[in-house]
Amino acid sequence: MSEEQKELSVACQSLGDWTRTHTCGELTGADNGAEVCLMGWVQYRRDHGGLIFVDLRDRFGLTQIVFSPEYAPEAHEQAGALRSEYVLAMKGKVRPRPEGMVNPNLKTGEVEVVVSEWKLLNTSKTPPFQIEDRVEAGENLRLQWRYLDLRRPRMARNLALRSRTAMAIRNELASQGFLEVETPILTKSTPEGARDYLVPSRLNHGQFYALPQSPQQFKQFCMIAGLDRYFQIARCFRDEDLRADRQPEFTQVDIEMSFADEKQVMDMAEGLMIRVFKEALGADIPAPFPRMTWDEAMSRYGVDKPDTRFGLELQDVTSIVSNSGFKLFASAKLVKAMRVPGGESLTRKEIDELTEFVKIYGAQGLAWIKIRENEWQSPIAKFLSDEERAGLTEALGLSVGDIVFFQAGEPGMVNAALGNLRVHLGEKLGLIPENAWNFLWVTDFPLYEYSEEENRYVACHHPFTAPKDGDLEKMVSEPAATKARAYDMVLNGNEVGGGSIRIHEAAVQRKMFEALGFSKESYESQFGYFIQALEHGAPPHGGIAFGLDRLIMLMSDSPSIRDVIAFPKTQKATCLMTNAPDIVSAKQLRELGLRLREEAKDKKEEK
Repeated sequence: MSEEQKELSVACQSLGDWTRTHTCGELTGADNGAEVCLMGWVQYRRDHGGLIFVDLRDRFGLTQIVFSPEYAPEAHEQAGALRSEYVLAMKGKVRPRPEGMVNPNLKTGEVEVVVSEWKLLNTSKTPPFQIEDRVEAGENLRLQWRYLDLRRPRMARNLALRSRTAMAIRNELASQGFLEVETPILTKSTPEGARDYLVPSRLNHGQFYALPQSPQQFKQFCMIAGLDRYFQIARCFRDEDLRADRQPEFTQVDIEMSFADEKQVMDMAEGLMIRVFKEALGADIPAPFPRMTWDEAMSRYGVDKPDTRFGLELQDVTSIVSNSGFKLFASAKLVKAMRVPGGESLTRKEIDELTEFVKIYGAQGLAWIKIRENEWQSPIAKFLSDEERAGLTEALGLSVGDIVFFQAGEPGMVNAALGNLRVHLGEKLGLIPENAWNFLWVTDFPLYEYSEEENRYVACHHPFTAPKDGDLEKMVSEPAATKARAYDMVLNGNEVGGGSIRIHEAAVQRKMFEALGFSKESYESQFGYFIQALEHGAPPHGGIAFGLDRLIMLMSDSPSIRDVIAFPKTQKATCLMTNAPDIVSAKQLRELGLRLREEAKDKKEEK
């Protein structure tokens, strides 16, 4: 019988009264001799003459099943029709694998199931890529066929990890008296954040909803309402440029507590992470987490989310080289150095590549010195006096074989360039240990940051963050010196959570808006309903929000946030599987009171 005839001879069947007894990742040697019923997809089919082997796969794992002409001739004859990704149900008997055929990498690797009968539940076209972890298909192709990509074991494991994490979060917060409250998806557009996604209203022409960037105001309403402790695993939306760790729609673990200060919120958050990592990964996280002020983080690491798994800390050497013959050092507001032990072996080509790297962060170049036995090798070495060399040696702890990198100029550029170079070198030189979970709190952020684009101060976190005690009067007079009651949780150099104690007094909230440049008419128009709520007995409160997608990305060691979201968007915010966003009919636009300035050439026909 030809292969084509074999395919045609087996028709798809219904399950009937068949019931699955085990998953494909469950059977072990303890099940020898058991009669079982498995269901899943054909991963591979191997025809070894008399025997046909099939790896049957579901999201739980893989089981080897065997079609034997001696055990079940009819089932064996029909098995020639099976192809990759066909869906089948089978009944059979568990038996040990032959000697030498045990697969120690599989939980089911000790056994196989010899088939007595089976049903073809559905056929499949040839997939556009192999359904396996080592697939070489590009990301766009995998996103186009996402439902097939999700069959891959790694993707299934990522989603299972996500589910375990969400369950641990819910259980822990419920045990502490938090209420899960759903907040609106259609809400009001407000400034002081990323760009909103807008939704036109059919019933109110010319008016728009916004999709929430965060449930921030609503969770504060929950505190004003007296709910005391709130949480939500919330969908949030931001119309911003995307990176590997950003999506236009994302999931946030949103938490708020009444009558709480920074310590209480942070202690709660630490306990939450300890339970999540224990239940989802089996990892023990030590507590309390180290704490570092924003000023210290910027001074030592150049970034506000430092990776503390390795050294290469930055050192301010401005005072040592302020009178240097090297004009760039002498005229700079800030000069920082980073010693790389053993880095003298870096080649000139590698140094040139590092120079190009720091230009991404606004640097014009990268000064360096190699510390050799009898000389300092560098284009700038001739400009350094013996006193300056001695000062740098003492401050940086220089030894023969080291290389030192310098950056000079405006503090923002210096910190960004050297801080990111530090992480780049940590990865390049293999300095970052594997399987390490370094949590860190960064506290005492600036309340404001100056926006060159808007030519004014904007909220560093959001305009509902309370100033540090004693800094209330600085909000308007000295915005740059005002500190916030804000705190970020950092994991291995990534911000995974951020929160603050909120403003709970209407007068202070008005002062915040005034400091941000709002007129009274402007903030009353946009936030009057919120200020009014604060005037009705708002308790002191604070909270934190975790980026669930980013957290799972780190926990699963995935290179992209898209690998831990079931149906993500591309970096252009499109869904290749459904072709969203797409044009809509003229009828739909008319119902919304909208008209496009330029009609799409391939617009849908009017209905």
